[in-house]
Amino acid sequence: MSVARARRTLAAAEPGAVTDSDFVQSLQRGLAVIRAFDANNPALSLSDVARATGLARAAARRFLLTLVELGYMRVDEGRLFRLTPRVLELGRPYLASLTLPELARPHLAELMESVRESATMAVLDETDIVYVAHVPAKRIMSIAITIGTRDPAFATALGRVLLAGLDDDTLQRSLAGARLEPITPRTLVEPAKLNAELQRVRRQGFALVDQELEEGLRALAVPLHDEHGTVIAAINVAVHSSRWSVEAIRSDLLPRLHTTAAAIEADLGVSAQSDRPALPAGGAPAQPLALPRSGG
Repeated sequence: MSVARARRTLAAAEPGAVTDSDFVQSLQRGLAVIRAFDANNPALSLSDVARATGLARAAARRFLLTLVELGYMRVDEGRLFRLTPRVLELGRPYLASLTLPELARPHLAELMESVRESATMAVLDETDIVYVAHVPAKRIMSIAITIGTRDPAFATALGRVLLAGLDDDTLQRSLAGARLEPITPRTLVEPAKLNAELQRVRRQGFALVDQELEEGLRALAVPLHDEHGTVIAAINVAVHSSRWSVEAIRSDLLPRLHTTAAAIEADLGVSAQSDRPALPAGGAPAQPLALPRSGG
């Protein structure tokens, strides 16, 4: 949910209570300091943090020392700052509130056993997807996904399914805020072509991304709906191009992925009598899929 939309929601609940002064810039800056650290930058100096966040050195120093005092960060003798495991506490309430990943995991595991490929679930957060469940394939070289990891939505099958589930206005705002930069030579970055692809995903009810996020990686995704038809998450199967052709993905993996999605939705209490068309042989919908409306 965007800041503007959050303000409108709060204003509806408490008229006259929400203004620009409700935005706490110091909190924003503190979170920016935490987000400056990632897998590629596990240890940063004061200068590194100031540069990454755009903060003055004095301000960056205050935030870093506050985080050290609170136990979310430590500093070594070389004056390099590192996050501590305590930062996981910040995401734990959200993960604990999610019943969907726990509900979906047995179905993803069954799918993985059936096709011997990794299965994953993600949700949309602005212009990114966030992985909330993952069952890796039982092979020496399998696709590794860490819960909470983010990827750009526009370049992933999961993301395209989730973007296609948005209403038109929300979709256009999301695309306008996305950095459409090529990740591989195959990545679709032209706005008009990407929009056309998302409309196609919306009609057919699935997304197939061929080596746009990573060379040699093909991914197939379908949406998960709640009882109102709103797209709330997406599940996928990610495979190596040397093992699966695009044709085999469509003919074999797609029907199984739809079956898994239907089983998860059934556990959520979603009626099997939905507006979604029955799948003919080959897994493609017999008619265009009605656009479910989402809150973003």
